[in-house]
Amino acid sequence: MEFISAQNVCFSYSEIEDGKKAVNAVDGVSLDIKKGEFVALLGHNGCGKSTMAKHFNAMLVPDSGKVYVDGDDTSDEDKTYDIRRKVGLVQQNPDNQLVASIVEEDVAFGPENLGVPPQEIRLRVDEALKAVDMYEYRKNAPFKLSGGQKQRIAIAGVLAMQTECIVLDEPTAMLDPNGRNEVMSTLIKLNKKKNMTVVLITHYMDEAVLADRVVVMDNGRILTQGKPEEVFSQVELLKKHRLDVPQATELAYKLRGCGVKIDRLPLTTEDCVSMLEEVLG
Repeated sequence: MEFISAQNVCFSYSEIEDGKKAVNAVDGVSLDIKKGEFVALLGHNGCGKSTMAKHFNAMLVPDSGKVYVDGDDTSDEDKTYDIRRKVGLVQQNPDNQLVASIVEEDVAFGPENLGVPPQEIRLRVDEALKAVDMYEYRKNAPFKLSGGQKQRIAIAGVLAMQTECIVLDEPTAMLDPNGRNEVMSTLIKLNKKKNMTVVLITHYMDEAVLADRVVVMDNGRILTQGKPEEVFSQVELLKKHRLDVPQATELAYKLRGCGVKIDRLPLTTEDCVSMLEEVLG
């Protein structure tokens, strides 16, 4: 069942630029995301992926076309509140989303604004912090936490609102490798154990391979999509559009170009090691 359905969506940030009709940031995109699916949205800067993400929780509405969230039309202002209760958006810089001086107060901010009773807020905050493995930091000051911990607090704030879907716009871009691993482990756990729908915008191909489906955008349109192994096997197409592939895939691709017989391009380091053992063994 489709939880989010985008149908021929077009959007530009202004009607006219330099006396000419503005170029669409999103240009005729149709995309369905199923409940419980983990989708990675890829593309270079300016391809429209962040613009598309903002359509998923009605932060933006299409100039033409439609976006439906759990059957609700995002252009219907009467449905905006319901849509944002279902789809939470986590931005790139966690500092822009942290609003309180104590971790648990920050996580409580969203439910308080929704008018949730205090006893229920207490339960939600504790549950959300435990879900991201940050419960022991509930009394800490957010500004004293690491980047990865701050991002997990931002995710907890969305969880406390009990959204069914979480959309993350490059949440690991400002983090070190440990921070990235923390956030990705949290997302995988939420997706697999709580059946939460996850839409991840990322520049890191090694993160995208963890998704159920990869959608690649270019110039406001969908270039290709499919399972990670299907998308990243199209190395020439991705390189033509200035996109990378996972490091393991790149290595195997170059070895194949040197004449090494490789049937399948690996996605992860573990896959690559197994492949090399077979080929060189």
